[in-house]
Amino acid sequence: MTITTPVKAVLASNQYFLDRQNAMESNVRSYPRKLPFAYAKAQGCWVTDVEGNEYLDFLAGAGTLALGHNHPVLIQSIKDVLDSRLPLHTLDLTTPLKDAFTEELLSFFPKDQYILQFTGPSGADANEAAIKLAKTYTGRGNVIAFSGGFHGMTHGALSLTGNLGAKNAVQNLMPGVQFMPYPHEYRCPFGIGGEAGAKAVERYFENFIEDVESGVVKPAAVILEAIQGEGGVVPAPVSFLQKVREVTQKHGILMIIDEVQAGFCRSGKMFAFEHAGIEPDIVVMSKAVGGSLPLAVLAIKKEFDAWQPAGHTGTFRGNQLAMATGYASLKIMREENLAQNAQQRGEYLTQALRELSKEFPCIGNVRGRGLMMGIDIVDERKPQDAAGAYPQDGELAATIQKFCFKNKLLLERGGRNGNVVRVLCAININQAECEEFIKRFKQSVTDAIKAVRG
Repeated sequence: MTITTPVKAVLASNQYFLDRQNAMESNVRSYPRKLPFAYAKAQGCWVTDVEGNEYLDFLAGAGTLALGHNHPVLIQSIKDVLDSRLPLHTLDLTTPLKDAFTEELLSFFPKDQYILQFTGPSGADANEAAIKLAKTYTGRGNVIAFSGGFHGMTHGALSLTGNLGAKNAVQNLMPGVQFMPYPHEYRCPFGIGGEAGAKAVERYFENFIEDVESGVVKPAAVILEAIQGEGGVVPAPVSFLQKVREVTQKHGILMIIDEVQAGFCRSGKMFAFEHAGIEPDIVVMSKAVGGSLPLAVLAIKKEFDAWQPAGHTGTFRGNQLAMATGYASLKIMREENLAQNAQQRGEYLTQALRELSKEFPCIGNVRGRGLMMGIDIVDERKPQDAAGAYPQDGELAATIQKFCFKNKLLLERGGRNGNVVRVLCAININQAECEEFIKRFKQSVTDAIKAVRG
């Protein structure tokens, strides 16, 4: 039997495929509503649609494509697996490839202190496993999460996520989740801002854990992102991460760091928590860990590995193709020092965007670390809040995204009311591509202001 897989572009319009998708797929789809085109091919930081239009990609699979599209070394690693006749599905059975990938990934953690757990191939399932393990180890049931955090869309992970839009329609989420404020230099939850605002959050957190009348019994775990992604690209101050680590260690609470989006050189270090010089008890990894293919892994400090065999399973936790591309990707990150590239390109983009903010006051704040950046779009015509922040302008941010697409630039928004335009490009991006981004983004902001404000 001969079957031809329909991977090649056909002569049709973007709208042709969008209409078919609309007829055949659930209303749940989201990206095609903001980026209405159909992929035909992609290479590096560039993608081409079925009509031949070429776009600069600053979305990169929501951070999954750390090395961009179709990196030749990753493509070769896939071919090598296919040519080897290695089983593509192995559950959690071992293979030489899995052994090599495990050793390589563990080499980025303190020697002999962590072990790995392979979960179902999504960050959400890995977060579910992390919470289950914390509860298993401690025998406690409560979990502390943070406003603005995002940990996935499965039932337990959604209960740990700050965004109310996805939660309002789903009743009876996992109980025992206590939310705490997350420090934000621009939109401080206490209306203070800056370093003083961060210190206030630190003090609040410490007091909450140690107050015998806080109303909440000691939790099993604290889960947080070292840089909030979907929440608007909000980096945690170093002192805050250090305080959380200090308090959790003092009180026997497991500290879970969700590195699904911020990990793997994106922040300018291998993991974003490294900026604070701390060692979490559990590190959650997905997206870039699989070298663009589905994979999710926990790094667990050995003393907390309280699982019984099959305590958390997943049919697709042995994705051999993803381990091959993940192994190759990790090697490239190390050998090409892509953490440094992310840091340098991020510094350029930050400076260039802050220069643009002088011309466009609607750019209220530019923040982030490395190549994980957020551009806070505001309505500067309205009064500032107590910390000096202007109101969010989600409408203008959405219009900027729309004109970015028209100007052949792909990116996403996040933050409260979708007012933060996000930079999430490949970490091996070059200087010319960064300069092209600034050019297209500037034109898009100009077009959007004219369209919305006249």
